[in-house]
Amino acid sequence: MYDPAPSSLLYRSEIDGLRAIAVLSVVLYHFGLPLQGGFVGVDIFFVISGFLIGGILWREYDQTGRIWLRNFYVRRFRRLAPAFFVMALVTTAFGWLILLPFEFREYGKSLIAATVYLSNVLFFRQAGYFDTASEDKPLLHTWSLAVEEQFYIVLPLTILLLARWRWGLLGVLIGAWALSLAGCILLTPSHSNATFYLFPFRAWELLSGVLLAIWGYETGRTWRGYAVLSWLGLALILASVALIPESAHFPGILAIAPVLGTVLILANGTGKNPVNRLLCHPYAVFFGLISYSLYLWHWPVLTLSAYLRGGHLNLVESAIWMALSIGLAWLSWRFVENPVRQARTMPGGVVLSGAALASAALIGLGGWLYLQNGLPKRFGPEARVHIGASADFLQDFSRCYVATELPLDGLEVCPIGPEGPPKVLVWGDSHLRAFREGIALAAHEAQTPGLLIWRAGCPPLFDLRKVENTATQAQNTACTQANLQIKQSFGRLPSLDTVLLVGRWTYYAEGRGTGLDAANTITVHPTLTPEAVDTPQTRILATAARDSVAYLGQWFDDIYVLRQPPEIPDYDSRLAARETAHGGLLLAAKPVTQVFVEAEALALRTALADAIWQPLADEGAIELLDTWPAFCTNGRCDAIHDGIGQYFDNNHITNAAALRVRDVFRPVFAVDARQTALSLPADQ
Repeated sequence: MYDPAPSSLLYRSEIDGLRAIAVLSVVLYHFGLPLQGGFVGVDIFFVISGFLIGGILWREYDQTGRIWLRNFYVRRFRRLAPAFFVMALVTTAFGWLILLPFEFREYGKSLIAATVYLSNVLFFRQAGYFDTASEDKPLLHTWSLAVEEQFYIVLPLTILLLARWRWGLLGVLIGAWALSLAGCILLTPSHSNATFYLFPFRAWELLSGVLLAIWGYETGRTWRGYAVLSWLGLALILASVALIPESAHFPGILAIAPVLGTVLILANGTGKNPVNRLLCHPYAVFFGLISYSLYLWHWPVLTLSAYLRGGHLNLVESAIWMALSIGLAWLSWRFVENPVRQARTMPGGVVLSGAALASAALIGLGGWLYLQNGLPKRFGPEARVHIGASADFLQDFSRCYVATELPLDGLEVCPIGPEGPPKVLVWGDSHLRAFREGIALAAHEAQTPGLLIWRAGCPPLFDLRKVENTATQAQNTACTQANLQIKQSFGRLPSLDTVLLVGRWTYYAEGRGTGLDAANTITVHPTLTPEAVDTPQTRILATAARDSVAYLGQWFDDIYVLRQPPEIPDYDSRLAARETAHGGLLLAAKPVTQVFVEAEALALRTALADAIWQPLADEGAIELLDTWPAFCTNGRCDAIHDGIGQYFDNNHITNAAALRVRDVFRPVFAVDARQTALSLPADQ
């Protein structure tokens, strides 16, 4: 990344100034300073890399008629590999010290991906409800390195393949630029993760630099240009760093601003104007020179320190960790980057062999970490209880599929129990996902086929619209649409006889989380009738529950509702595991988790949720299933049972807990027994 021009080309110090703006934007943004669009520093780097690498390759192609791939990759490895390998090894060592086994196992996977230049693909594929947060991925920043490495493969090979057709080659490059830009703009609104991470949608940024370099070479530009264009370029970059929001709208059309700004400065970079003088300032040049190492080191320092500390408490602490990043970057540049890069006596074969051996070692290390499940024996038994809970949510979804036919087309459905037409519908939110293993085993033991449909943060009730602060507008809308589709499906699913509703009812009733997730909020609104401004959310939910049960009663003989299991407000298995694992480490965060709660402390919040369903149960409209006795004894509710973790976070149970309480669901799947009883004569 960020390759300087070789010695045969004139050194342009303003490019180091541009690198300084790019890397400092990224670093300051990541460490929490109010630079809304600091992440666009990566886009600036892409253009610079395209400009320098494109210029080198085009010059070589023009003067020799070919590309010397061996020499090109020797330069690339000499420039990039040593600092990366050192960063990866040091990060792995600290990861061994503090990362939990599940996270360390995933780290092993990312280490392999980063080493083979595919980490952008890996992180693109890792989006999910229970996915590790980005701040817990020490190698997340290597996605941009992977994009550039893919560029270093595609561009030289393209030039080689089309070397005989000079203007055809240029046409291909222009066409690829246009297609990549069009794809980025058109697909960002619907596939922003893909356009952010994947090379085909970022190629236009690199090609912008390439085409600028080719144009300059073919026209004999001296790159002096006009001061006004340099000012315009700087304004576009600074405005992008300050104003572009992190959202699903990026990169898309928003990325044009930092890319165009970088192109303008590069095209006018040798002129004697105030912008270029500023970029050539010694401080700017210093940060430009260490920019690659600073980019490499800042993210592991940020993620691992925040992981250990439970986040950075204030800007002073962030500044300390930033200073450490800069110090490590200087050491890396001074004692790793420069010595290898300037060791011209080191043969190319040695460079390539060394890079291959080091890569094989990192791949082997990453594979070992993954196969050993992140080395769980590093920590003591107390930590392993919580560690086990933190990893006990992985489930077999091999039978699940997205329906392609009416009436459930477009919805993900999961058959459970034996094969056959489903007799039981289990409908819910992420709590259903948490209970899945126990419900599926109950269906199997009863030999009753069933069907699961779940959507995170979406109450399984009809005619409601929800607004959740942790969800996007599209996700909120999808909840309403999916529930409407389910409502309209029953007439085409004649085999269904029983329905079970599973949800986090306290969350919907009170409108917010509790304890460690108290910042999560949700509001619900009726879609068919107007609501008074001051209508309590509990009343809205109770009305929706009664109306939903009445509608379900038209299609189902039996309606069950799972009473939400007790919440353990101040428990999170991952956080509790960190606290117990890091208890003896310097700088470790103070413990904040609690593994139990007095039942009376839950009374008010639980009463709001019970008030929705208890009247319907008293009337015989539904049957309530209760798991509380399995989690609470002697007035205390525990996240640990017989030394085994029962909760993933403060409201989702683990697979072990779901399997332990599966008998609660036996009545739901006793469909054949109920039907037999109904068919017997009254005197029997």
